[in-house]
Amino acid sequence: MENSQLTYHEQIVPYSRKELVKKLKDALTESRYQHVLRVEQTAIELAQRNGVDPERASVAGLVHDYAKQRPAADFIQAIKTYQLDPILLDYGNAVWHGVVGWLFVKNELQINDIEVLNAVKYHTVGHQYMTPLEQIVYMADYIEPGREFPGVDEARKITFDNLQKGVAYQTKQTLGYLVAHNKPVFPQTIYTYNSWVPKFDLN
Repeated sequence: MENSQLTYHEQIVPYSRKELVKKLKDALTESRYQHVLRVEQTAIELAQRNGVDPERASVAGLVHDYAKQRPAADFIQAIKTYQLDPILLDYGNAVWHGVVGWLFVKNELQINDIEVLNAVKYHTVGHQYMTPLEQIVYMADYIEPGREFPGVDEARKITFDNLQKGVAYQTKQTLGYLVAHNKPVFPQTIYTYNSWVPKFDLN
């Protein structure tokens, strides 16, 4: 899936795309690595459609799952060290790898771009006021070509037609899934739902 020809010029990361990709390959399983490459490509496509910087979309798409395969102890330590909301301790990797994982992206990959870091931070639970880049990573992760689940084709169509409506669609589907399977719902997900879903006719 190594088909991006982007050359980084903006100093969003202190090295080349090729070097960033190698760091991700070393940090992730092969299947997860292929996923982040697909998310990058989808993010670039969405960025080009929505007037967002493709380089920033590339970086954010690549690093969004950087912390996905770390042990729980790393996240628990970070929550305590950085005095994050202790409610996070009641959740797991599905929430942590974004809401906490951005700290590893910042500290270990030397990425200080606030837009990229927030795109990582919110890609699992969303946010009431997501920027276009944050919306792009949230959706690219959900609809990248390797995803197969009921409704994914509809999600792709909606997202490429209207990015914000895609955000609403994913948020509604995700909350519905969590409720249907008796899973805990992170409070931020409810705030995201209340902010995005009522704006659109999703029936």
